[in-house]
Amino acid sequence: MTYCLGIINRFGIVLAADSRTNAGVDYISTYNKLFDFSLPGERAIVICTSGNLSITQGVINRLHRDLQSQEELNIHSLPNMYEVTRYIGSKLRQIQDQDRPWLERDRIDFHCSLLVGGQIRGEAPQLYLIYTQGNFIQATLETPFLQIGETKYGKPILDRTLTYDMPLEAVAKCALLSIDSTMKSNISVGPPINLVMYEAGTFMARQKLQLRLGDPYLAKIRKLWEDSLRRAFESMPNIEWQHPPVEDNQQEDILID
Repeated sequence: MTYCLGIINRFGIVLAADSRTNAGVDYISTYNKLFDFSLPGERAIVICTSGNLSITQGVINRLHRDLQSQEELNIHSLPNMYEVTRYIGSKLRQIQDQDRPWLERDRIDFHCSLLVGGQIRGEAPQLYLIYTQGNFIQATLETPFLQIGETKYGKPILDRTLTYDMPLEAVAKCALLSIDSTMKSNISVGPPINLVMYEAGTFMARQKLQLRLGDPYLAKIRKLWEDSLRRAFESMPNIEWQHPPVEDNQQEDILID
């Protein structure tokens, strides 16, 4: 399992992903889940993957192959983000058609999903979630973030904190705290964490970060966040319990006892 998220607002897009693919008492593996397909100056495109690793790696490999062989349809030739996302969804279906019967025969989970975020010159930044069937949805003003993988632990902070006008640096901090909260509660999510902050209109994913296990910044924000939550909890007023009224005969029984 993994956890990836994308957040979009008026200032740009933030995408983040952990790197853990398996966890157990004696086996942990990590693979990159965030891929930059930008063409600087013309388009910025970043993809995050979750789910069956062989299928998602196959999709990423096909995208690179189409670029290298200069196929007529590739991630750099399509005119807008909608068509780019449809193209990526079609590659996902192709890999599924090849591998799914064999995976199903051995009862191996073939499901996967992808986040696609970025901007092509001439249009606004956009963020999409591609489902395992190759269809997709787009993030909107009402739903400014999309998640894939182990989503439940990192969602509350996004719901309570994000706003459309929040500075992009603050959005990036929110994304990291969302992933850290997930790592705290689920061993199947873990570092290295990869983070990209894309500023609208730059057409280049310039702000990138990888945080490895034991990174001082990751440890610092975890401690500050936990201390802040503890102080907030301790400042909450005590519960005002509603005691039911005691009937006269019950009061007499109490006095006799």
